[in-house]
Amino acid sequence: MDRPDVIGSEWLVAKHSQVTATGAWRTEPIAGVRFRPTRPVPHEDGVVTEIARSDWPEIDHDIVHVHVTTTQPGRVRAWGLHQRSTDRLVVMKGLVSIVVFDGRNDSPTKGSLNEFKLSERNPGIIVVPPNLFHGWKNIGTDEAYIINMPTSPYDYEHPDALDLPYDSAAASSIVPWRW
Repeated sequence: MDRPDVIGSEWLVAKHSQVTATGAWRTEPIAGVRFRPTRPVPHEDGVVTEIARSDWPEIDHDIVHVHVTTTQPGRVRAWGLHQRSTDRLVVMKGLVSIVVFDGRNDSPTKGSLNEFKLSERNPGIIVVPPNLFHGWKNIGTDEAYIINMPTSPYDYEHPDALDLPYDSAAASSIVPWRW
């Protein structure tokens, strides 16, 4: 890339499109991660958007637990990892960057990252299988609402949740992503 003759040109990074000219996702998905875009359908009273259907291949386990997490603008919730449960995430309100990192030693996509930018205008469901680091940042200006339909109900006595604080020294050496 030819660099412009400006102060700081050595720090400039070329922009890369996340989609092709046909709208196909350019990123190779992490093994086991699935994404299904959904479509807001406007009508005379508002908009309807499907969240999940039992006949979608992404909903291959019963829906046994549903909860909503909210995140304030500029806040980060990362890095979480589940050993048994699969998360199925849908952003219902707000603009959110959801990132998944594959740190599994036996994975064909070990070391890969996937980022999804979702909102009520660009909805979809992200399926995050066990043992993948994942988290998000509210990159919008309003509180974000994220629905999760994990494949296992929450176990109050033994939660299937391991956390790696995104701002820890360990996180910066393990997950190659900065919010």
